[in-house]
Amino acid sequence: MKKTARLIEELRDIIHALRAPGGCPWDRKQTPADVKEYLVEELYELFEAIDCGEKNMLVEETGDLLFMVLFLANLYEEAGTFRLADSLETIRKKMIHRHPHVFADTKVNSAEEVKQNWQKLKIKEGKKPKKSFLDGIPKNLPALSRAYYVTAKAAAVDFDWDSSADVMKKVHEELGELETARRSGTPDQVKEEMGDLLFSMVNLSRHLGIEPEQALRRANEKFLSRFSYMEQSLAARGKTLKETPLAEMDMIWEEAKKEG
Repeated sequence: MKKTARLIEELRDIIHALRAPGGCPWDRKQTPADVKEYLVEELYELFEAIDCGEKNMLVEETGDLLFMVLFLANLYEEAGTFRLADSLETIRKKMIHRHPHVFADTKVNSAEEVKQNWQKLKIKEGKKPKKSFLDGIPKNLPALSRAYYVTAKAAAVDFDWDSSADVMKKVHEELGELETARRSGTPDQVKEEMGDLLFSMVNLSRHLGIEPEQALRRANEKFLSRFSYMEQSLAARGKTLKETPLAEMDMIWEEAKKEG
C-alpha cells in the first residue's frame, strides 16, 4: 500500500513537471475538453486489453487510463475547482455509506437486494429526484450501449418483450419496414427505419444475454482479421485489392473463414 501511494505521488509530480513553466509545451496546452477525448480513447484501449486478457497489455492500459484521470484532476486543481483529495474523500465516504452490509449491520441475501439498497441510499444522500425512471443513463455512451442500458432499465419495470422469440418477430417486422422505406421512402424515412431495426437488434441481444457493444467489437475484429488474411494472400500472389475481381476476393475470404 505504501508503495502504491508513493508511486501515485510520483506520478502526480511528473504531471506537475509537465505542466510547469518550461515543461512540455503539448501538456501545458491541454484542457479538460482535450482530456475528455483521450479518456475515451484510453478506456477503449483498456476494453481491448480486457478482451485480450494479456497481462502486460492490461498493466499498461490500466496505467494509461489512471494517468489521464490524474492529469484531469490536476487541471481542475490548477484552476482551483477542486482537489484530487476531494474526489478521493467523496468516493471513500460514498462507498462506505452505500455498502452498509459490509461496513455496518445491514443484512442482505442477494445481489439484487444490494442494488435496491443502493438506490434507497442515493435518495437519502439528497440526490435530485429523477424526472423519468430512465434518467441517469449517460448521454455520451456509444449509441449501441446506451440503447442496451435504456431497454434494460425499462425491462426492470416489466416494460419488455416476453421472450427472445417475440423480439425476433419484431426484428423481422422492422426489417420489412426498412425494405419498404428503401424502395419508396425518403432518406429520412430510411434512416429512421434503420435506427428502429438496430434498436430491435439491441433488444434481441439483451434477451439472449449478450452485451451488444462487446458482440459488435468481436465481429469487427473478426472482419479485420479475415480482411488482413485476404490482403496478405493477394500480396503473396503479387496482387492488390483494387486489381482483384470480387469473385477471387470472396474465394480467399472463405479460406480465411476456414482458418478461423
